[in-house]
Amino acid sequence: MHCSFVKLMGDYMNLANKLTVSRIVLAGIFILFLFVRGLSAKFAALAVFTLACVTDYFDGFIARKTGSITDFGKLMDPIADKILILGGFLAFVEMKIIPAWMVMVIISRELVITGIRILALSKKKVLAAEVAGKHKTVSQIVAMLSILVFLIIKELSFTFRYIDYYRSGVYILMFITVVMTLTSGISYMVRNKDIFT
Repeated sequence: MHCSFVKLMGDYMNLANKLTVSRIVLAGIFILFLFVRGLSAKFAALAVFTLACVTDYFDGFIARKTGSITDFGKLMDPIADKILILGGFLAFVEMKIIPAWMVMVIISRELVITGIRILALSKKKVLAAEVAGKHKTVSQIVAMLSILVFLIIKELSFTFRYIDYYRSGVYILMFITVVMTLTSGISYMVRNKDIFT
């Protein structure tokens, strides 16, 4: 029994899936650095977030290139993305950088889509991420990076004459992200409507 479980995990934990799991670990480190005071911590947060984004690209690339796409990877890849992105957004709400309603909309969408995936699993189906979902993720990453740069500017402790414009730009990016998140969610539900029957 134990040997069978180890073999099963070995089959699942190829290089692509290890990168996916590493992104969850990096998400925790990223959040930790966000709440540490000081400029070096903010640079570290930016570096860790960037590294996590790199793993997001390479896990899919490697899985496709080596033909090692697994159901585990299809399920865990979007979950790892959610942990990284939603964790960051919730931290930014706590830091009073972005409004809570935007993050609530994003979380609601993710909960609905996760529910659909769980429903699909109960019917022996694994739903992979769609192109619209990938575009949504890119918009969220761009918004996250812009906020991290904003935090670094604030930590530099000098008067940045365009800081209010930058803050407005962050708000606009977040609004676009919310719209893309909702759009991709609706598209996902429509394309997988047969799951509900």
